[in-house]
Amino acid sequence: MKIKTAKMGYEEVLALPVWEHEKPIRQRLFFRMILLLLSVWDLWMTRFTYRTVGLEKLGKDEPCLVLMNHSSFIDLKIAARLLVTRPFHVVCTSDGFVGKRWMMRLIGCIPTRKFMMDVTLVRDMVYAVRELKSSILMFPEASYSFDGTQTPLPESLGKCLKLLKVPVVMIRTNGAFARDPLYNNLQLRKVRVSAEVEYLLSPEEIARKSPQELNDILQEKFTFDYFRWQQENKIRVAEPFRADGLNRMLYKCPRCRTEGRMQGQGTKIGCRQCGETYELTEYGYLQAFEDKNTESVLGAETETCGQLRFTHIPDWYRWERECVRQELEAGTYRLEVPVTIYMLVNMDCVYQVGEGTLVHTKEGFHLTGCDGRLDYRQEPMASYSLYSDFYWYEIGDVICIGDARAQYYCFPQNCGDIVAKTRLATEELYKLTQRKAVM
Repeated sequence: MKIKTAKMGYEEVLALPVWEHEKPIRQRLFFRMILLLLSVWDLWMTRFTYRTVGLEKLGKDEPCLVLMNHSSFIDLKIAARLLVTRPFHVVCTSDGFVGKRWMMRLIGCIPTRKFMMDVTLVRDMVYAVRELKSSILMFPEASYSFDGTQTPLPESLGKCLKLLKVPVVMIRTNGAFARDPLYNNLQLRKVRVSAEVEYLLSPEEIARKSPQELNDILQEKFTFDYFRWQQENKIRVAEPFRADGLNRMLYKCPRCRTEGRMQGQGTKIGCRQCGETYELTEYGYLQAFEDKNTESVLGAETETCGQLRFTHIPDWYRWERECVRQELEAGTYRLEVPVTIYMLVNMDCVYQVGEGTLVHTKEGFHLTGCDGRLDYRQEPMASYSLYSDFYWYEIGDVICIGDARAQYYCFPQNCGDIVAKTRLATEELYKLTQRKAVM
């Protein structure tokens, strides 16, 4: 999938009118059927099945909040199949509206900016359930999982449940991540996909519980490990490209500790610095190679004697998070990379405005560029996570920051794999800053 883009000067983009808010419009059965028809092929190819738990508690025409974990693009197609019998609105990132605003509104989408406080979104959700009598589909993780485990949930989610006062239903998928993990360049694998639809909370239960108690329930429900699921259920992924792009997520070598020198290609991932090499097996394990001849294949430059090795991808990614946290605590973390900058100010287009430099430290983000005309800062507490993506709309790996006036899509240039580390750093910096604020 691609997005409408154009080149324009920075001041010209700032002079453009920003989008005007519009209330959601009721979704018609005709458009739900269109969504379903567009989903049929992928659902058939994955032999999609589902089961329900407790849905008899939900009234036929009763609006509800549907929370769904976010693994890959097929998620929306699954939802189109499961929710076809009731009108529903989808909370959707604002860039999804670019060039197709009316179509997105007609199929029931409500725009929002990821990882930002958005009071307008809450008002739109309340309007949809109370006035339009429509359900709401929301992906509370906001971004695809990088490593097949849960991503942070917004702390405001419990308060949102109490404000909406409607039943909460959860859709949890299996196989969607294994079929199309974000790191793998949109290459689809032959994996069956299924889902469980569970009635989670009634309005009465929501009223009795505190926002924190509701958050705890949701946190437990949104705890998963899809590589572990693949291993335990013996799901075979035999495609010869299954490790392509794995270096985007596993960017740091556990043997020599070098960053940005990992290479995922075919079925293997290895370090071009020390030669340490792993195979990603058909059942989702990492298997280290003892044969040092693999160094010549990877173009290794030196060899060190580290002992740390991983068999489980989420463990490796968790270790990278710990390393980032240690850098932040020691005051040594710093990102400074050249970037190509795109801007989003309305739903007409994403505008390429020039080149610049993105800096990330314990003080937050600092983006400069466009011959000195752009100077934007974002503090650590502005967001609990980061809108970062691999191969965003087939343009490249991206880091997105911004505010209500404009969003800046920064594409790092010739600096290795830094997108995953920047997301980890943003999340850990938020937690550290929040902890200091309450001490």
